[in-house]
Formats: sequence, C-alpha cells, structure tokens
Amino acid sequence: MARKELKPELQGMRKAVTSHRSGIAVLKREVKALASQLKATRRYVPKAAEREAASAERVSAKRHGEFQPDVLRQMRTALGITQAQLAILLGVSSLSVYKWETRGVTPRAAQLAWIDEVREMGPRKALAALALD
Repeated sequence: MARKELKPELQGMRKAVTSHRSGIAVLKREVKALASQLKATRRYVPKAAEREAASAERVSAKRHGEFQPDVLRQMRTALGITQAQLAILLGVSSLSVYKWETRGVTPRAAQLAWIDEVREMGPRKALAALALD
C-alpha cells in the first residue's frame, strides 16, 4: 500500500487514540480524587469508631456504676416499703429484689430504668402506685 492510501485510515485512528487518551486522563483524575476522599474518610472513620466505642464504654460503666445495692436498700426504706412491695412496683419477683440488695445479681438495663423511676417517686406516690396494683 502506498502512503497516500494509509493516510486517511491513520488519521481516523489518530483521532480515536487522542479521544481515548483524553478520556483516560479524565478517568485518572477522577480516580485520584476518589482515592484522596477515601484516604480522608479512612482517617476519620477510626477516630469516629474510637469515639463511639469510648462513649459506649462510658455509658456501660455509668450504668454499672449507677447501681449500688446499699442505695437500693436505702431508697426502699426511705419509701417505707418492703422488698415484696418494691418488687411489685418494679414488676419483678421479690427474690430478684433480695438478690439485688445482697449483691448477688445486678439488674439489667431495663430494670435499672424502672429503679430510676421508682427512685424519683416519693413515699405517697409509691404507696398510691401499690394501692392501684
């Protein structure tokens, strides 16, 4: 083939190669931008996960630290009710209240919420609640 015959075919291929190269350059820029975003996100995520874990530890420590059997016993005597009556207020068995007061068992989170509600009651409100049951 002569050079003159190849020239039109080569020009078409050169244009295609040029457009492909510019497309590749655009894609490379996008990949670079996404890689930098990913790198920044990876830096942030462990810090956020650490903060979240630390706050969860503080919450669980606070919950475990909140419950003290002596405080429960004092609260019950301040309300002037028995273990059985406190059990009725909390919706648990009297054996559970006994175990909590004697440090045998620690109440669950839901039970701690009920204990907090009873702690906020006064003697009149507690006796009124018992009268309703």
